[in-house]
Amino acid sequence: MKWVKRIMLIIISLGFLYTGLILFLIFSGTKDQPTSTPDTVLILGAQVKGSSKDNAYPSTVLKERLDAAIPYLKEHPNATAIVCGGQGSDEPDSEANVMAEYLRANGISQEQILAEDTSTRTKENIQNAQKKQALGNTVIVTSDFHLYRSKLLAKRLGISEISGLPAVSKSSAKFKTYAREVVALGYGLLFDH
Repeated sequence: MKWVKRIMLIIISLGFLYTGLILFLIFSGTKDQPTSTPDTVLILGAQVKGSSKDNAYPSTVLKERLDAAIPYLKEHPNATAIVCGGQGSDEPDSEANVMAEYLRANGISQEQILAEDTSTRTKENIQNAQKKQALGNTVIVTSDFHLYRSKLLAKRLGISEISGLPAVSKSSAKFKTYAREVVALGYGLLFDH
């Protein structure tokens, strides 16, 4: 029985070690600072709420991302904002459409906004944005816990000039989102190439 306990102890220790390392990487992303010379501001989508296209609105997480992006876009009016996100089966409109509407309602001109409305995951957000235009010096705007993985994927997709603008997550589901990100980042590090 001693060897069973020893194996269990090793597995539990490795689990703690893995979780600690991943959390360290996630928290390092929360401290990121955006460049002062952006060409593109890539705002990653999140869930859209509402019962129809007419009353669709951003979820709390998506609103946090958009509210972080707005002052930065106003400071850098020559940067193109690419709003990313398709329409999920439980969403009344595409994330990109709702995001673009929210930005316009908050003083960002239509000329500054490009919509990428077909993607369903982070890697697709970035790949499809690359098809819209040459991204140049890119700032990714996403939730603080999601920033490290988003930048990692962007670098793997060939974006060398990349910085992040973390949207501070104040959601009541913070523990759940961090727990999900621990798993997603582990998967991303190993398989998302």
